[in-house]
Amino acid sequence: MDTIREDSSLARTVFARQALAFAFWTLLALSYALSAGLSSISEGRTPDWSRGLIWNLSNFWLWMALVPLVAWLGRITTGVGWRRFCAVHVPAGLLVALAQMVAQLSIFWALCGPGHMPVRTLPAFVGMQFAYNIHLSLLTYWLILVVLRGLESRRRLRDERLRSSQLETQLVQSQLQALRMQLQPHFLFNTLNAISALALAEPLQARLMIARLSDFLRMTLEQRHAQQVPLSREMEFLRCYLDIQQVRFQDRLSTRLDMADDTLHAAVPSMILQPLVENALRHGLLAKAEPGSLSIASHREGNLLHLRVDDDGLGLPPDGPTEGLGLGNTRARLDVLFGSAASMELSRNNAGGTRVELRFPYREHVA
Repeated sequence: MDTIREDSSLARTVFARQALAFAFWTLLALSYALSAGLSSISEGRTPDWSRGLIWNLSNFWLWMALVPLVAWLGRITTGVGWRRFCAVHVPAGLLVALAQMVAQLSIFWALCGPGHMPVRTLPAFVGMQFAYNIHLSLLTYWLILVVLRGLESRRRLRDERLRSSQLETQLVQSQLQALRMQLQPHFLFNTLNAISALALAEPLQARLMIARLSDFLRMTLEQRHAQQVPLSREMEFLRCYLDIQQVRFQDRLSTRLDMADDTLHAAVPSMILQPLVENALRHGLLAKAEPGSLSIASHREGNLLHLRVDDDGLGLPPDGPTEGLGLGNTRARLDVLFGSAASMELSRNNAGGTRVELRFPYREHVA
């Protein structure tokens, strides 16, 4: 059924193109016939509309029939040098122009006869019209060739740009997929280490972490092909991850989510927040003896989406931040997706701890 539908659509497209070509050449013939008739009137002569119409229609309809041949000759000389190009088109142009001229004069002679012309035979008529018509036929051949080659070059350029765009998109998708595949084993390795540490000391907590990890992996697999997800979906990932960490740290960790309602449908890179939160836990909060808090917030700044992760941990080292796999991966993904329109900044909180801020263009997620 799909094949029949595609064939029908292709047939309609071909018919539409042929109808458009026929209308173009016919209008061109009618305009020339009208111009010739008006010229006769301006010179005080009575125009012969039927002869003018037959002359021009036979001329332009013949060229319409010859366009596929000229197009084929143009295609077989694409990309060749000027010598070979001229070696093909100079004799081909002469032969096509001569054949078109003889065919047109023969049709006109058969339909209209000599009229008031001083000749009474077709060869004499051809001889009389030869010098006038052959150069017009040659000019028409080369004009058609140039137009067709221009249209073909434009089509090839458009196709090349489309292919380049598709290849670039595929490259970006491959890069993003590679970056995501780096994140998932990194997170899984850390979580399994935590489960291993709890397995003997607190088996119930370890079983709870395994259940939370199962939920998280299921959600990840459901969105394994999505490079961007709604922020609301990203927060589901993050809540599942925080549930795992809450089991691990219990009363030592408190979290607060402050997501603006007008940002929940924004498109964000999948798992963009998890490595930032993990980084805050590992390098900021785990080293503290007392409980720590974590805050995740979002809001819009004009055409930008602003995501922020705050912790009250130990803060940045004196010699400045060092980006590991999580932060480096996040920066790379933002650069691939948004280029210079995105930014990631690490800074010290005034009350202690670290702040990570992401800014990138706000776009509504489309399923």
